[in-house]
Amino acid sequence: MRHPFPPPPERSAALRLRFAEEARCEKPDLSALCLLLGAVADGTLDEAGMDAAQMELDRLAGQLPFRPGGPAAWARALRSVLGERCGFGGSPADYQWLGSSLLHEVLRRRRGLPILLSVVWMEVARRAGAPVYGVALPGHFVVGFGPQDEQVLADPFDGGRLLSGADAELLVVGATGARLTPSMLTPADPLEVVGRVLNNVRAWASARPERSDVALWAVELALLLPAHPARLRYERAQILVQRGDFVAGAAEMEVYADLVDVVDASLAEKVRGQATAARARLN
Repeated sequence: MRHPFPPPPERSAALRLRFAEEARCEKPDLSALCLLLGAVADGTLDEAGMDAAQMELDRLAGQLPFRPGGPAAWARALRSVLGERCGFGGSPADYQWLGSSLLHEVLRRRRGLPILLSVVWMEVARRAGAPVYGVALPGHFVVGFGPQDEQVLADPFDGGRLLSGADAELLVVGATGARLTPSMLTPADPLEVVGRVLNNVRAWASARPERSDVALWAVELALLLPAHPARLRYERAQILVQRGDFVAGAAEMEVYADLVDVVDASLAEKVRGQATAARARLN
């Protein structure tokens, strides 16, 4: 199975600029952000490939019935077209492949992680006029249809299976051991979705030290999102040091130390010590 490698630096820089601009739009486009992420990951995804992916989402939306009814009818229609007719779904094996987090590859293979399959569901349903949104359950992303008092949940990873309240509770308990709460069922905005996609990519890369290139671009894209944890700077610094860029890694550690100094002086001192040790590796 092909493992994608990033594009040349000039192309990557242009894609990152577009990603940052889209993320700062008043209404960020989820499919555009996911495809730009995919192009940063995969040097074979060019402009024509991104356009083709958008057209595929349009084509799939055209297969849905016109205004099938309420939230449950929309959920069943998506399950019929995407889950049953087109075969979109996932399995544990899909967690082993980086392409399971890249929208263009999920559209091609019709396999992926729960959140990317949910992106397909959301983007196809949105184009058809459905009242759809993502629901970021702990450990398992699903889609919701309709207002909260009439909410219908579907699990694209399981072919679009409609979820009862008990089903959703089981998913949350299985992932975290905690009980389902109403706050877990609120719609996720596009930037939250993209942030979680990048979290998945970083987790994939952290288990594969030889793919520190993937870890680096994933954390750098996460830093381009308008809201991100300061600790991402420290994560980037560690990756740079791991890749042998000791000067840049040390400089990033010092920036992070300055950020946290006012709230945790002992942590700042520890990080500055790590920066000194990173520079010493040049000798």
